[in-house]
Amino acid sequence: MKKTIVKRVLQSIPILIAISIISFFLIQLSPGDPINSFITPEMSERQVMTIRKDLGLDKPITVQYFYWVKNLLKGNLGYSYVNNQSVLDQILERLPATIGLMGTSLVIAIVVSIPLGIISAIHKNKFIDKLISNISYIGISIPSFWFGIILIYIFSSKLKMLPSMGMRTIGVDSITDLIRHGIMPTLVLSFMDIAVFTRYIRSSVIEQLKEGYVVTGYSKGLSRKYVLYFHILKNSLLPIITILGMSLPRLVTGAIITETIFGWPGIGRLGVSAVFSFDYPVIMATTMISSILLLTGNLIADIAYYFVDPRIRY
Repeated sequence: MKKTIVKRVLQSIPILIAISIISFFLIQLSPGDPINSFITPEMSERQVMTIRKDLGLDKPITVQYFYWVKNLLKGNLGYSYVNNQSVLDQILERLPATIGLMGTSLVIAIVVSIPLGIISAIHKNKFIDKLISNISYIGISIPSFWFGIILIYIFSSKLKMLPSMGMRTIGVDSITDLIRHGIMPTLVLSFMDIAVFTRYIRSSVIEQLKEGYVVTGYSKGLSRKYVLYFHILKNSLLPIITILGMSLPRLVTGAIITETIFGWPGIGRLGVSAVFSFDYPVIMATTMISSILLLTGNLIADIAYYFVDPRIRY
């Protein structure tokens, strides 16, 4: 297992290098110029060139890339073109907000979707299965931005129950206030995840119910609950492990749309602002961190497979 982990880590290095090269050049070649936000109509050509030189944008793209790699190896993610602050400091500042939001929504989704998926599967084609399936289809199909706007309209504009924007009320520093701000964005994110997870668990449980070991368990006199929770459920969680591994990057990038709609001060919102302002260092940092977490999530999923399913060995 240790050899497999080391091998996978070494295989990740060229992948990350390829991602960095492609991302860097695509960002640089995209329409727009970062210095447009610095210049004014009164500036001379020489002043514009000075700004471009200060930002390091006067050099060829390949040279800029190698300077970026050089700084990255030193642990320096660069400085924002917009506010001249350290990119690393900005990410670390916003990281708790995103992890808190995404982590909470993922936990809620797992806790809710597992029993729903099991109930739906053991009552296949019955009323409760059709009800859960239809709600799941709505959760999968509904656009998150639309759902978020509807929640703001109902609970903030009409009922005045929950705050519509931000993470905290100005001048208020309490857990209750934080929870009130997080309810709607968490609900938006959880609803979609619950729908997806429920469908995967339902399909997996239905497939496992047809396996021979289930019949053998019943023939030995084991109760239905015992077979379900101690045998079927364990094998049915394999798809969820894959999904959770793929979800790891979201702990950093967050739900970009949801954070933007609710004004949640997370990394996803930082990334959106960086894209619109051509803040190349911030865009590269969020891209690379997401890529690293995606590869890490896949590795963790493979390790989890090793322990959950004895048939899988590396």
